[in-house]
Amino acid sequence: MELVVIGLLGGLITGISPCILPVLPVIFLTGGAQSARFDGTDGPAPASRWRPYLVILGLVTSFTLVTLVGSLLLGLLHLPQDIIRWVGIGVLVLIGIGLLVPRVERLLERPFQRLARRSEVPNRGSGLGVGFALGAVFVPCAGPVLAAIIVAGSTGRIGADTVLLTVSFAIGVAVPLLIFALAGRGLVERIRAFRTHERGLRITAGIAMLALAVGLTFNVPQAVQQLVPDYTAQLQQNLTDNPNAQKALNLGGLVTNANKDLSKCTNGSPTLQSCGTAPAFTGITGWLNTPNGAPVQLAALKGRVVLVDFWAYSCINCRRSIPHVVAWDRAYRAAGLDVIGIHSPEYAFEKDAANVAAGARGFGITYPVGLDNNLSTWTTYRNRYWPAHYLIDAKGVVRQIVFGEGDYAATEKLIRRLLTQAHPGVTLPASTEVADDTPTAGSTTRETYLGYAKDVNFAGPAAYRQGTSTFALPSRQADDTFALSGRWTLAAQSATPAAPDAHIRLRFHASRVEMVLGGHGTVTVRLDGGAPKVISVAGRPDAHVIASGVSAGQHTIDVTSTLGVQAYSFTYG
Repeated sequence: MELVVIGLLGGLITGISPCILPVLPVIFLTGGAQSARFDGTDGPAPASRWRPYLVILGLVTSFTLVTLVGSLLLGLLHLPQDIIRWVGIGVLVLIGIGLLVPRVERLLERPFQRLARRSEVPNRGSGLGVGFALGAVFVPCAGPVLAAIIVAGSTGRIGADTVLLTVSFAIGVAVPLLIFALAGRGLVERIRAFRTHERGLRITAGIAMLALAVGLTFNVPQAVQQLVPDYTAQLQQNLTDNPNAQKALNLGGLVTNANKDLSKCTNGSPTLQSCGTAPAFTGITGWLNTPNGAPVQLAALKGRVVLVDFWAYSCINCRRSIPHVVAWDRAYRAAGLDVIGIHSPEYAFEKDAANVAAGARGFGITYPVGLDNNLSTWTTYRNRYWPAHYLIDAKGVVRQIVFGEGDYAATEKLIRRLLTQAHPGVTLPASTEVADDTPTAGSTTRETYLGYAKDVNFAGPAAYRQGTSTFALPSRQADDTFALSGRWTLAAQSATPAAPDAHIRLRFHASRVEMVLGGHGTVTVRLDGGAPKVISVAGRPDAHVIASGVSAGQHTIDVTSTLGVQAYSFTYG
């Protein structure tokens, strides 16, 4: 029952999330408008009354099958993992052409007509074909529920519990889509102008279908998701951030035969441990720094020591850790070490491959980086931290796991030991000498998020919720908090000034402060009322140093920005 409830609620939340927006026009037109019926005097009934239900049924069925067995089947057949997506896009193109050319549509829908409920008028397609195609290309927003399903399907651990979770999730997603389709049908039936333009509706639906196919080809839905605030993030977090939900999702695939032994590793052990065979990478959407973007397979690296580094390019903890990883790669690659970066995004803008590539160049990363946009490999490794290091020996066994920053000297010693074991007599270079800037626990203010979904230390008198509101600074502001004044628009992951007088006041203790900013404009910073520092913001969101060399104790930073700048977080060092 817990799986059913979590799956349904997770699906319902996903069904109203921003990533649904690209498919809504197709659902409205092909599932809703095409099934509208009139009184018989204004024009013919274009399609079956069951069409909305069959479109959604096809979507649920194909999404369930593709998610659960698609990756497993393609792996067994040694086919590319994205072949189903491309086939689905091709089918969307054919259906779009069919909507423009009725003879083509009748040919395409013929295999599904036996499953459709026949009406007294020509059916013009049951809608199952449309649903099957949509389900094959449908990529809902990533979250713990979907991650559990993807991991289970990718690793072959498909039991009754996984099927139950997947079906309930798919049904949850389908409910809002079905409501939207039925609303579309009702709207068309009530507007008389539509009654004599059935052919026009079909042409519009065909154009929408072709537009969706083109958009999927060029990853437009991901761009839309990055532009539209994720107003469901807090709902997802509330659903899954409790022990009962985590336990249920473990049954759904988070703990599998492939990764169950990882729990044998204690965090940051200074000695080598044996924690099972390293799980394969799953759900990677693309690769950087490999020949022609070719995927990296762990199985092909047997005989070499491997360090898997989970990171995100705007994460302050990762920014302090990556210089150590880059130094290890440069020092020990020739001696038999392979470093593999797994970029698991914390923010929506970190899903953009160009942003990640620019971030990697800025850090001097030349080793392969897998884009784990759906957090599939993250979940396969049961990871929960940025950064996280998994050290794997030449036989493919995990020998050390380090969550978070620090312990670099201990990890480097184990790297050297594993290289010597794998290649007796190897000549190793001197140990790297990269300064460890990891702050001690409690030595800095905790990371400060400005999106409403992750707010933890807001000090203002007003409620911190989604939308545009006017804020005022409190008469007294507590240490290690932030407050707003003026008008701000709050999204799940960022805050944007809605008036020129908007500014942020931060109380903090740290020697260094960075601010993750995006958009275009300038930010003016004053530390303890001192001289202003102006920072230009342009292009991809990234971290900007706004204060450094700050003395011990509590300090105040006032930040004002021009309109068009998005502020995501303050981080400290």
